[in-house]
Amino acid sequence: MISQKPISIAAVNSLPAAAAPSERRRAPRIAPLAPEIYGNNHVAAPDSSLDELKSRFKRPGLASFFYFDNHFQYNAVKVLPGEYFVANENLVIMTVLGSCIAACIWDSRMRVGGMNHFMLPDGDSLDVSGRYGSYAMELLINEMLKLGARRETMQAKIFGGAQVMHSFTTMNVGERNTAFVVNYLQTERIPVVSEDVLDIYPRKVCFFPVTGKAMVKRLAHAHPEDLVAQEKGGNAQTVARVTSGGSVDLF
Repeated sequence: MISQKPISIAAVNSLPAAAAPSERRRAPRIAPLAPEIYGNNHVAAPDSSLDELKSRFKRPGLASFFYFDNHFQYNAVKVLPGEYFVANENLVIMTVLGSCIAACIWDSRMRVGGMNHFMLPDGDSLDVSGRYGSYAMELLINEMLKLGARRETMQAKIFGGAQVMHSFTTMNVGERNTAFVVNYLQTERIPVVSEDVLDIYPRKVCFFPVTGKAMVKRLAHAHPEDLVAQEKGGNAQTVARVTSGGSVDLF
């Protein structure tokens, strides 16, 4: 079970500029767009009730575990391994990561954002599953385009890729996932404005799709094998129990 005692807590937009080679935790590489970019005619983001969110049509791979987050006072959705979620409304998207990667992509002009959660860089060409980065990234970007986002105004924040178990050293799962997402975004010319990847700690990530704000908390892990099992199984009830309550107010 993962302890809720934080190892390190930071808003991603204020990460330290320097980090050890094994700990990639970097500040924005480009300056975020100023609020003035939206102009005076910008329309406030819509709100949706929890019942409305739960009743929406469910598609394969679309996160559907909704709840009310007492700390943020927002409706929230948990993105489990192999899932994604895209929105242009006021809610918070969250996930918990070990060696997996979550890419948070935001269109700064359309105020559309989304998060995925993938386990490996790629798999069988016949397996179109969000478990693999090659499909998860394409799915996330395409869903954002459907809501009016444009590639030229997208920017990304990336998280995860930790070595949570010593036995994962030979496989380099976290390193492979991190290298994949960095290379993918470079190819697509989507700038990575901040990141918290590699190292050994599991992470809890909260992302606000309208503003593009992301927050990350590094977690102590008394039993890292539990997190690995959760990532593989993607069990909503287990992930909810592990990430509930505790010290979320320390973000």
